[in-house]
Amino acid sequence: MALTIPQRPPVSPWPFVKLKLRLIAGGLRGRPARIVLFVLGVVMAGLFAIGGYALFAVPGVVGDERAAGMLLQLGGSLLVLGWVVLPLLFFGVDESLDPARFALLPLRRRTLILGMFVAALAGLPALSTLAATLGMVSTAAALGGSGAAFAELAGVVGGLLLCVALSRAVTSAFATGLRSRRSRDLAVVLFAVVAALLGPLQLALLAGAERADWDAFAVLGDVLGWTPFAAGWSVGLDVADGRLWAVPLKLLIVAGSLAGLLWWWSATLEGAMVGAASNGSSGRTGDVGSPTGLLLGRRLPRTRFGALVARETRYWWRETRRRAALITFTVAGFFLPLSITLNGGSGGPAAAFVGLLAVLALANQFGYEGNAYAANMIIGVPGRTEIHSRAAAHATLVLPLLLLIAIAAGATGGRPEHIPGDLGLMIATYGAGLGLVLPVSVRAAFALPPSTSPFAMSSGGGMAKGLLTVGVMLGILVATAPLQILAFLLGDVWLWIGLPVGVAFGCAAYLIGSGVAGESLDRRMPEVLAAVTPGR
Repeated sequence: MALTIPQRPPVSPWPFVKLKLRLIAGGLRGRPARIVLFVLGVVMAGLFAIGGYALFAVPGVVGDERAAGMLLQLGGSLLVLGWVVLPLLFFGVDESLDPARFALLPLRRRTLILGMFVAALAGLPALSTLAATLGMVSTAAALGGSGAAFAELAGVVGGLLLCVALSRAVTSAFATGLRSRRSRDLAVVLFAVVAALLGPLQLALLAGAERADWDAFAVLGDVLGWTPFAAGWSVGLDVADGRLWAVPLKLLIVAGSLAGLLWWWSATLEGAMVGAASNGSSGRTGDVGSPTGLLLGRRLPRTRFGALVARETRYWWRETRRRAALITFTVAGFFLPLSITLNGGSGGPAAAFVGLLAVLALANQFGYEGNAYAANMIIGVPGRTEIHSRAAAHATLVLPLLLLIAIAAGATGGRPEHIPGDLGLMIATYGAGLGLVLPVSVRAAFALPPSTSPFAMSSGGGMAKGLLTVGVMLGILVATAPLQILAFLLGDVWLWIGLPVGVAFGCAAYLIGSGVAGESLDRRMPEVLAAVTPGR
């Protein structure tokens, strides 16, 4: 008698959506701080939806087909780009549904991908993006009637699906690459290549804005309209212009890109379910015999401070979340000044912004460790020692990068005499940022989800990270504004005094901020531990 194996019935994606909503509701219950963050997220999402709808609907109101073509295609492309960049740099990705928790369940990969994809569409970012892009449907209806409106609605839905799939695929692939030290260099190269591809688009936009050459914008929009970045957003305009043959081709581009991204996400999701990749054996003992047992153990003082600095340095190099922050800063730090100087712009504001970016990773430095911070609290590490050791480890990795960025920007821009002044601005901004970020990291620490992805955020965590980042950036810009004004007024004199003045300014700001942070940490160690413990 033949033994028949019963087939598992297909699983609907809706249980994933219900599970996500229940986890979000459970995470908010009895936690006023998270409720406030969630409400702020709803308000910001609503403002984005209203503003985006109004912006995309303007060409239809005024009846300008040329403006509609540029705005919908260029604006849609920037929207897709934002879905990739913002999770990597600022807000992270909401992983209320951690894929690792589904590893032991008998679910097909296709079912898991579909369920998590639909659950991602139920979040505030996706809903606000859909509401904002409905303004494109209004424009298409005004210019081409109901047929153009229906075509544009299909394109808007396809564009939204593409945004979510691209964001999840990129963050998942980047996170998977960062787990293995062997693939770390490959991840850096790939991310740098992606960032470098944005250069031609940025330079074209800047050149078009300076010359007010709207024809250049129109040509760029038409080119992007045949790429996955803007193919979906432009189908309604094709119907309005009578190019019906272009609609199925562009929808096919969107569908093919969506299928490829889901396949890519599926390939990397399996690694996230299994866990951290094996790093392998290096075959070297290094300096294990030193008291710290770390790379810098032989060169640092054999004290508690030296051990903490060595430990933090290794954590920044090996822990996935910290390593992701360093890599994104390195790419953005090199790319931004080089693109501005090559375009003939001033390197001063770019230098200050690079110094600002360098400290953002420390805004939630205790959240990286979670409840492991209890070990430092139990042995009674003084607050000042804790703060100084963490800042010293971060500076050990960041200050050489600032020097290289200043040299590269000055050399490529043909202005080597500006290197000391730009470096002084970077160090001044970095020191002022440390002086502001270190106290904030003690007072505004929040827990990160126990996920292997460096970009994972729990419900409300993305909003907390985004608000914290924006607040820190504004505070640093205000604190360093007098120094930037001074550099502008002094002109060539700043080239000679910029470096020592910047170093003195940064050191003074750091000493003030670290002192405040150390005293605050001595009083708030239990509160910090409770804030960064997941599930509390």
